Amino acid sequence: MLTISGLKRLHISVSLDLQDGECVALQGPSGVGKTLLLRSIADLDPNEGTVKLDGTLREAMPAPTWRKRVTYLAAEPGWWSDIVQEHFSGWDEALPLVERLGLPPSCGPWPIQRLSTGERQRLGLVRALMLRSRVLLLDEPTSALDSTSAAAVESLIAERASNGTSVVWSTHDDAQARRVGSRVLVMNDKGGIEEKRP
Repeated sequence: MLTISGLKRLHISVSLDLQDGECVALQGPSGVGKTLLLRSIADLDPNEGTVKLDGTLREAMPAPTWRKRVTYLAAEPGWWSDIVQEHFSGWDEALPLVERLGLPPSCGPWPIQRLSTGERQRLGLVRALMLRSRVLLLDEPTSALDSTSAAAVESLIAERASNGTSVVWSTHDDAQARRVGSRVLVMNDKGGIEEKRP
């Protein structure tokens, strides 16, 4: 279980519990701080408060170890090499996920510049899923995808959740929030969060 108590970053202050295998949808207007919240949980930005995974404080483990267990996926994933498969420790192991998300298995040697925004988004998700994290923090993971690709992502994340992975899924899509979330949390411009049932 992920426990967040009084997490503070700028104007945001959040407390919540995320059960194993639970997917919570996070909504709110643009600029309200959804990305800041996800990045703070992952300990990518300075913040105050307490975050625990199964009772273990975030500060009790090295940051890289925490981020492998509590993984943040940006809406626009970062790339540090010119070739797709160089971003994966095991490209062959990634292929089933690559194909499941509708990408050709031959995309491994492609240059990153060849990829569309949606292809980059799906490959970023594959990279995150390869870590087999306990918690996934997804920041608009389908914003650049067509409905078929978005449905493939939703199905794959639902499968991971059914196997115990906890998910916080930021989305502007109300219908998607109701489909993917057991709870919908709505952030307001004062940094508060209200819960609404999907």
